Amino acid sequence: MPRDLLLSGVVVVELSDSASAPFTGKILAELGAEVWKVERPSGDSSRGWGPSTWKGSGAAFHALNRGKRCISIDIKDSAQLSTLHRLIAERADVFVHNLRPGASAAYGLDADSLRVTKPELICCEIGAFGHEGPLNTLPGYDPLMQAFSGIMSITGEEDGSPVRAGVSIVDFGSGMWAAIGILAALHRRGTKHCGATVHASLLETAIAWMSVGIANHSADGEPGGRHGSGVAFIVPHRAYATADGDLIVSCANDTLFGRLCETLGHPEWATDDRFAGNAGRLRNRRDIDRLIGERLAQQSRAYWQDRLRAAGIPVAPIQTTAEVVDHEQTRALGIIGKASHDDLAVVGLPLSFDGKRPPPLPEARGIGADNDGIDAVPTKTRVATWARSIDCT
Repeated sequence: MPRDLLLSGVVVVELSDSASAPFTGKILAELGAEVWKVERPSGDSSRGWGPSTWKGSGAAFHALNRGKRCISIDIKDSAQLSTLHRLIAERADVFVHNLRPGASAAYGLDADSLRVTKPELICCEIGAFGHEGPLNTLPGYDPLMQAFSGIMSITGEEDGSPVRAGVSIVDFGSGMWAAIGILAALHRRGTKHCGATVHASLLETAIAWMSVGIANHSADGEPGGRHGSGVAFIVPHRAYATADGDLIVSCANDTLFGRLCETLGHPEWATDDRFAGNAGRLRNRRDIDRLIGERLAQQSRAYWQDRLRAAGIPVAPIQTTAEVVDHEQTRALGIIGKASHDDLAVVGLPLSFDGKRPPPLPEARGIGADNDGIDAVPTKTRVATWARSIDCT
């Protein structure tokens, strides 16, 4: 791991499974932290996910667990649990987990227990429904939270069934919020010399993604609805079919709408009373979408991209995974890379520092690959004992 990365010297113990906490660990590892991933003896669930595999494990596992030391511990075995406790006590700056609700306390891995002996420790728990409330002990997964939070009620075609977003936005978002909380806690520890207990959850993340929809509901009392590739609050702002593919066109203000009308050869639409201002276009969404769609269908996707971009109108093709991987813009950003020539190409950190993106992480390791190295790891220098008396409340 390069020594000049921002979290160099920070040690993270990640007791995790599936997606949310592994994504947190991945973020921290890409920022330079030394991350110890703790799996049960049978391995992380994502090792068995399909359809694609790489070196015996699901491609998803490799996407989320690169650059980590992998150790296998059965926390139901008292001796192995003691090893985990010792690793946390002697080495960890951060302990993050997504154990099932209530399980952490049963094994002495909850923040209250761990921070009695190590108050400078930052403990992060990623739950399902949150750490409080009548549902706080229930398990949960990404699709459940997209349903429960209302995300699915506003996703899909107007006359179709609710659908889930095609990527695990709640899992990855929860991992990201957890990382943000951990970074904030590390900053406070640097100034006040004390740890923190950080809680994140799938449901809170999903509700956060509903911020605009909830604000709209607060304003007008309406439940919201589905608009396919469009949104409830801007028109035009959706996908339209061209002669050979779909194109997203976005006009978030009247100036852009006027340019669109000119470019499409129908400047009169911009002065039509039905389409005056965004409010008018919202009321007459079907009419303006039909007119735009009929015009765009007359030429190819590339034809309209060139002309709309020349007019300064935000536009983008709906691409396949293969298309986005191969696109010159993606290649220019260097966000997809390999640690070695025979490695799996994966997405890196979507951040750059001083113009440079952190390098690709080494490939994910096998179950328990680093178990033999636990005892060889030197004890990390502890925060000064006087930190125990600091009141961080």
